[in-house]
Amino acid sequence: MMEHKAIYDARSLGVPKMLILGLQHLFAMFGATILVPILVNGYFHGEGLSAQVTLFCAGFGTLLFHACTKFKVPAFLGSSFAFLGGFATVAELPEFEGMSYSEKLPYACGGIVVAGALYLVLALLIKALGVKRVMRFLPPVVTGPIIICIGLGLADSAIGNASANWPLAIIALVTVVVFNIWGKGMFKIIPILMGVVIAYIAAIIMQALGMTNADGSAIIETSSIASAAFIGLPQFQLAKFNISAVLVMAPIAIASMMEHVGDISAISATTGQNFIEEPGLSRTLVGDGLATMLAGGVCGPANTTYGENTGVLELSKVYDPLVIRIAAVFSIVLSFIPKLSAIFGTMPTAIVGGISFILYGMISAIGVRNIVENQVDFKQSRNLIVAAIILVIGLGSNGLTIPFGGGNSLTITALALASIVGIVLNAILPGNDYVFGENPSRDEHRGVHI
Repeated sequence: MMEHKAIYDARSLGVPKMLILGLQHLFAMFGATILVPILVNGYFHGEGLSAQVTLFCAGFGTLLFHACTKFKVPAFLGSSFAFLGGFATVAELPEFEGMSYSEKLPYACGGIVVAGALYLVLALLIKALGVKRVMRFLPPVVTGPIIICIGLGLADSAIGNASANWPLAIIALVTVVVFNIWGKGMFKIIPILMGVVIAYIAAIIMQALGMTNADGSAIIETSSIASAAFIGLPQFQLAKFNISAVLVMAPIAIASMMEHVGDISAISATTGQNFIEEPGLSRTLVGDGLATMLAGGVCGPANTTYGENTGVLELSKVYDPLVIRIAAVFSIVLSFIPKLSAIFGTMPTAIVGGISFILYGMISAIGVRNIVENQVDFKQSRNLIVAAIILVIGLGSNGLTIPFGGGNSLTITALALASIVGIVLNAILPGNDYVFGENPSRDEHRGVHI
């Protein structure tokens, strides 16, 4: 059974197929993107982030990212989960006592604006020092395990969503596998979309037969559709700034920036192109940072490069950034059509869970491939130590919370902590056998051409 070839120019497929591919990409990102405002609304008692604003920021932020990266990087920017704890903390800050939760939200988003600005600071440092100097600290023995952690760190989410209705999740999973392995022509490169469509039809049939989710709830909840307007402007607000809120939200950028480096490394490994060097990590950070600043400025969630994006690229083998931009335009259009957005929002979480089995597993598999193709020598104890500690911290810890004055604290997520420790260990342990730019044959395994 032959593997279908990678597609770098989707225009060869024609406009209708490109639109379908863009829709598939949006479906893959949709669930996680709107889940962030749903969770934040729990902290803000229903007065938090707007789903319409979130969709607009994801779409516009993605287009801004592509403009900053010379339209070369096939990345979609969705809502960042890294800032959820920050939203919860800001919602209960003592100095905001007496305010409604809707009045507190702009201050949390002001912190996101500052967090986005920190991306620009790191980008300037990379531009000044040169990407090759920076990448000496991020060899495959570091980036590979980080990518593995990104995928496996999302595994709980896949299981949790799928457990809402295992039969439906299995239908979605099996459909994706069948179309990806045995599909012909266009069907072979849209397995995720087919998984969504067929599983949704199955959900309709199951509900008509009187079946429910494992907790007794309806498989498809349609109440939100009736109340949603056909056309409506996103409810933009302007961010406000408060030093305590900034100190809560801004340091989270440490985690999201490390995830950004891991995601760009994963996309580079998947497509066989070196996006860290061209258009450059400084440009991708600027794109992500500006998108996050824009989102925070209008009271949307922080943007981030999405791991699901890498999974779709790996599964479909369509690497053309134009497809991602089509998905971004769809996201913007949806933000002005609440009725259609509500319809898409009825997709059962079990379907998202079933598809996530593939997407999240693909991310970890890319990390393993990154290690194998770069011939990381695990006969060396130092390489084993670096990889082992990254994996244990990234998958087994709860991160690190550092208290400081005024009852505030800095929280470093498990992934960010694992990345920092891995980078430091790789730098100080003797016997480093890989230096970026000095071994062209092995760099080419990463899509790097010096």
